[in-house]
Amino acid sequence: MWPNLLYGLLLASLAGWIFTGLWQARRIRQLEQSKEEIQVEETLVFDFLHGLGEAFTETIRPNDLHRLIVEGATRILDAHGGALYMADRTGKKLAPAFISKGCPPVVEVPPHILQQAASTPVALESFLRLHTIAIGDGVIGRVWQTGQPVCLNEFSEAPEMAKLRDSSFGTCSVMVAPLLYGKQNMGILALGNGPKGTPFSQSDFVVFKSIAEQSAFALYNAIIYSEANEKKRLDHDLQIARDIQRVLLPDGPPVINGFEITGINIPAKQVSGDYFDYIKVDDKRLGVAIADVSGKGVPASLIMAICRSTLRSQAVGNPSPADVLSKVNRQLYPDIKEDMFISMAYVVLDHAHGGVTMARAGHDAPLLYKHAAQTITPLKPPGMVVGIDSGNVFDRLTGDFAIPLEGGDCLVLYTDGVTEALDSNGDEFGVERMVQAVRASAGDGAPAIVTGVIDDVRNFVGSQPQNDDITLIAIRKT
Repeated sequence: MWPNLLYGLLLASLAGWIFTGLWQARRIRQLEQSKEEIQVEETLVFDFLHGLGEAFTETIRPNDLHRLIVEGATRILDAHGGALYMADRTGKKLAPAFISKGCPPVVEVPPHILQQAASTPVALESFLRLHTIAIGDGVIGRVWQTGQPVCLNEFSEAPEMAKLRDSSFGTCSVMVAPLLYGKQNMGILALGNGPKGTPFSQSDFVVFKSIAEQSAFALYNAIIYSEANEKKRLDHDLQIARDIQRVLLPDGPPVINGFEITGINIPAKQVSGDYFDYIKVDDKRLGVAIADVSGKGVPASLIMAICRSTLRSQAVGNPSPADVLSKVNRQLYPDIKEDMFISMAYVVLDHAHGGVTMARAGHDAPLLYKHAAQTITPLKPPGMVVGIDSGNVFDRLTGDFAIPLEGGDCLVLYTDGVTEALDSNGDEFGVERMVQAVRASAGDGAPAIVTGVIDDVRNFVGSQPQNDDITLIAIRKT
């Protein structure tokens, strides 16, 4: 009996050892398989993050980044397909940025599209790539609206996808997450599995949300780089525009018998809407023009360039400033927008006889300094700004105005960038301060007037940024 019992115990122990060995071997194989799967997943995640790292460089294009995000997320989570939607310029709709080939629809598809897709699959792809989504529209629009990611394996909350579940184009499981960075909601990332796929698990959802967070960070940085590059390009273009504009302005004062002239233009931005010019009318006369286009920046600078070309074409051979401005107005009026205009003053110096004639088209009143009396008087002949009337009213208001200049007298033309310069308290430089600056420097000649006024303006505004273009011309009778 005892030998049989011992023999039975031995067989039981042996069977237990064999079972334990087989179980441990199987467990080891499962662990090795899990390790391999983890290593593969780690490799996929590493490759994905490495690809996203390129978004921090200036080399990756937006389309490539969108594709990388969708395809990377699809590989990591072994999904059938994915889609990336980005907010459009209005911020009111989502537009498809990238949809992987064969991605199950994650939006509502009209019945006629499904009918077409049954025989022509490209019909569905074309619809998905063109279909925009409004805030709150379907599961994609709701996730964008709420900012909360979702994982759906049953579609009671998404009837638009429940309708497709039994079709060959249906989705059995979907994950959708907003692409949030800070307070900016840039779009939506979605992954889907088709009818024969495996529903996403909660661990899949955790990984998916991490992918969406990293993707949002990469997209935000890509947008920042893109905006920085665009700004750099615009700055370069504006610098070229400024260089061209400087060529259009006089490069130095003209040498003219009986007069001393100095002018300066200081743009508030890279390009200016102010303009001044010296134009040879004929062998006896010189035209001096100053103009200020409403507004600032590129639009104003373009109108300024057109104004210069028109004025130069009309000024040659015409001794009447008013007639020149009238022709300029008639030519520019059809091409100037309703909310834009040009104020101008145009002076013709007759250096053969010493005469000075001016016409003013709504421009700031020039200052006349009389050397003998030490007085300064604003000159305000009537006139209308260029560009707001076709010509009938403009011609009635604008006329030639003779200015008596004697030796030592000065005429100062300026734009409102001088008188409206602001200090730190918001106070304007004003006409009175300009009068004082002109009186203090007029005895030393035209260059001294320009230098004195500009220095006083700069001392007045201090560290405040220049808020408007500044143009100043001083004409002194010698």
